[in-house]
Amino acid sequence: MRVPLLPMTLAACPPHAVARLRTERLAQSSKPFLARGGIKGVRCAGCRLVPTHCMCDVRPSVPTQAGMCLLMGDIEALKPSNTGWLVADVVVDTFAFGWGRTETDPALLALLADPQWQPYVVFPGEYAAPARVIHTIDPEAKASGKRPLFILLDGTWAEARKMFRKSPYLERFPVLSLQPAQLSRYQLRRARREDHFCTSEVAALCLELSGQARAAETLNAYLDVYTHHYLRAKQQLPVEHESLAYARWRSLDPVS
Repeated sequence: MRVPLLPMTLAACPPHAVARLRTERLAQSSKPFLARGGIKGVRCAGCRLVPTHCMCDVRPSVPTQAGMCLLMGDIEALKPSNTGWLVADVVVDTFAFGWGRTETDPALLALLADPQWQPYVVFPGEYAAPARVIHTIDPEAKASGKRPLFILLDGTWAEARKMFRKSPYLERFPVLSLQPAQLSRYQLRRARREDHFCTSEVAALCLELSGQARAAETLNAYLDVYTHHYLRAKQQLPVEHESLAYARWRSLDPVS
């Protein structure tokens, strides 16, 4: 059965791009989506957690110059463990589109053509032509006043590679190849390799690279708090507000 969502607990949590994409994707479904291994029961529409573990009251608001464009695999927006949702919580200018092999959302093409943005496809450089690969933000784009728009391919590794290979409208943009020093801290799904990062971690690295350290740190801390709430709900244990995740969160004093 489809897991029902309760109304959002706070008026300050309006539906963002990923929430709207989830609603659209559910409306297209011919059968219920059954998440494997996730938390069960009614969930809050604002944070996707069970009501006893709702975290809408800590949803942050940090101004960012950068934008995020999430290209999402077919059922990615439906997964309770998806962290693109967290990116949309933190970064106001987050856009989310379902990826299709034969059809492309006209709104996506319009966004990529908008002159205020300088799009970057965030993907490992080993899969791109060397001439496209960069490791830093284009200084000419920064000087021109264009805002960075980071295109994140949000799905399984197989889905992300397919999106990268079979999206001709992305071929004209530089490929930003990240070289993070730390290993992934993501605990909600198992990755095949330790150097594979979840979408929220990739977005934080992009924010840091574009000179927005506060937003990057906030997003990382927010992922830790969400992970704590999610796992405690799954284990049927209460939230520990004195946990390391919350200690880090309080140290940031994020704007709410």
